[in-house]
Amino acid sequence: MKFALVILSLGLAAALIAGGIWLYTPDKARPDLEARYSDALTDFVAVAGVRLHVRDSGPRDAPAIVMLHGFGSSLHTWEPWAEALSADHRVIRFDLPGAGLTGPDPTGDYSDRRSLEVLTGLMDRLGVARASLIGNSIGGRIAWRFAAESPARVEKLVLISPDGFAAPGAGYGKVPEVPASFRLLRFILPTPFVRMSLAPAYADPARLTDDVVARYRDLMLAPGVRDAMIARMEQAVLADPDPLLRRIQAPTLLLWGEKDGMIPIANAADYLSRIPGSRLVALPGLGHVPQEEAPAVSLEPVRDFLK
Repeated sequence: MKFALVILSLGLAAALIAGGIWLYTPDKARPDLEARYSDALTDFVAVAGVRLHVRDSGPRDAPAIVMLHGFGSSLHTWEPWAEALSADHRVIRFDLPGAGLTGPDPTGDYSDRRSLEVLTGLMDRLGVARASLIGNSIGGRIAWRFAAESPARVEKLVLISPDGFAAPGAGYGKVPEVPASFRLLRFILPTPFVRMSLAPAYADPARLTDDVVARYRDLMLAPGVRDAMIARMEQAVLADPDPLLRRIQAPTLLLWGEKDGMIPIANAADYLSRIPGSRLVALPGLGHVPQEEAPAVSLEPVRDFLK
């Protein structure tokens, strides 16, 4: 019996090893990713010790907009909006440190404070004294914190399903626990898992195309990005947003998909009650990333607001 158990254990271990080898997902080569997902070498700008992947389009003397993407995303989430807005705005979007083609931050710091430092440095580097900010999810949290702490630099504020309030049962000032299953992403990133992770962000599964899933997966496989994603989660210590939100002076538009499966539209009330003069536009039939799911429809209220 003991011998049989040993054989069974060895068999299971071998199966797990074989399965792990079969599922193992290495990083993709950076030159290949840059050739596919960047426009030119001029897209890369050194800011605060980080080589940022940046796109800057539209007239340089037009009103500036800076766009901030969400967790696990990239500047590509904004491309339909950027193309439309670039006719009469200077539109700047970039991969946050630890994401996309920017890749890991050499400091290893993925706190909100570091994100604000990088955003400030980018605006300074590009000669943008004042801009309207558009942020989605975690990018929304960075945008509203910047608006609260640097009001003179923010013209208008658009928050798309912003993050910032602690979930029920969680608290502020606490180091979050990263699930062990998420840590496995360092080694395994099958396409079905990426699709499953993105599904709650889309109200209509048909709009989550194979090309979109492939783009997200490819950029998560950029060297060092998976470790950086885990580090950002580990360092996401939330501060009580109440006093900061009340300091915001910029006119603020909240844009929220009514079928957001990641941050429900009910959370909009928290922002409306704290940001002076803010207003909400609800988007029927859309989810967490309306700028991807229905670019033309979701841009209409934003364009009107920016006027």
